[in-house]
Amino acid sequence: MNAPTPPSATQPRLTSLSHGGGCGCKIAPGVLSEILKGTTQMPVPKELLVGIETADDAAVYRLNDEQALIATTDFFMPIVDDPYDFGRIAATNAISDVYAMGGTPIMALALVGMPVNVLSTDTIGRILKGGQDVCQAAGIPIAGGHTIDSVEPIYGLVALGLVHPKYVKRNADAKVGDRLVLGKPLGVGVLSAALKKDQLAPEGYAQMIANTTKLNTPGPELAKLAGVHALTDITGFGLAGHAMEMARGAGTTVRIDWAKVPLLPGVRELAGAGLVTGASGRNWAAYGHEVQMGAALQAPDQALLSDPQTSGGLLVSCSADAVPEVLATFQRHGFAQAAEIGEIVPAMAGGIRLTVG
Repeated sequence: MNAPTPPSATQPRLTSLSHGGGCGCKIAPGVLSEILKGTTQMPVPKELLVGIETADDAAVYRLNDEQALIATTDFFMPIVDDPYDFGRIAATNAISDVYAMGGTPIMALALVGMPVNVLSTDTIGRILKGGQDVCQAAGIPIAGGHTIDSVEPIYGLVALGLVHPKYVKRNADAKVGDRLVLGKPLGVGVLSAALKKDQLAPEGYAQMIANTTKLNTPGPELAKLAGVHALTDITGFGLAGHAMEMARGAGTTVRIDWAKVPLLPGVRELAGAGLVTGASGRNWAAYGHEVQMGAALQAPDQALLSDPQTSGGLLVSCSADAVPEVLATFQRHGFAQAAEIGEIVPAMAGGIRLTVG
């Protein structure tokens, strides 16, 4: 991993130029629902296998009996000050949505908005180089894009992929009795909050970069396992928010065993010290009323449940007998902390979508 590039005497820190960073920039789920409720549903062609109906990770359009096109876009403002790392994180996060649908990426388009009167061309070039290197690691070209002069630095990708129609994995197809497996540990938002306040140790930064730049390559293999029913990735709405999207889509309740959820080192202590993002609170305000938390859980646990994950892990809903193969697939791809964290149960009374204990 490259050492973080310090801000120069003539350039501000990247994170100082943005009001939010990474997937913490997302519009809060409650506000987003309010915005979208006034939009008119357009006619949907039969070839559109996945659209906006369940807030899934990407759109999927059937091309023929053997191929479906996955299309997604993701962009945000800096979560770190090093321009190369920012580019890598943003690109990894965007490509993740292709993997989360069970697909293989084929190409990307760059989305670039930069304050050209504030940042040097060298700094902007380093951001783009970070994204290019991640795309190269994923085996895809950046085939074009669009650039604008922006008040805040923004970078991301349109990511396109292919999947066989029978292997498309939606976030809404979990089944009662399924087990949940999480591919990456939580805590990226907490680490980013500590970084912005100059309270993140070098080893914490290294953990943050390693987690956010690790491509979710197990996705296509997981999608082909007979016992895997649903896939999504954990990003800006936190584990609780994306687990509830899975529950809503399937008409079930998700039960999480909090003691089994992997966390990045030190994040619970940092959350306990108040180093959390504003997005965490906005997330909880939107869906906290649907969460039933165990009596032993405390404020840091709540903050980590709603902690926005930038380039977070895959969440897999699979039959109990498929869990060993799912974990083995993660291990083969280098996801050493992948863990079984919960289960899908029948919908509970009172509208509770998520129970955590």
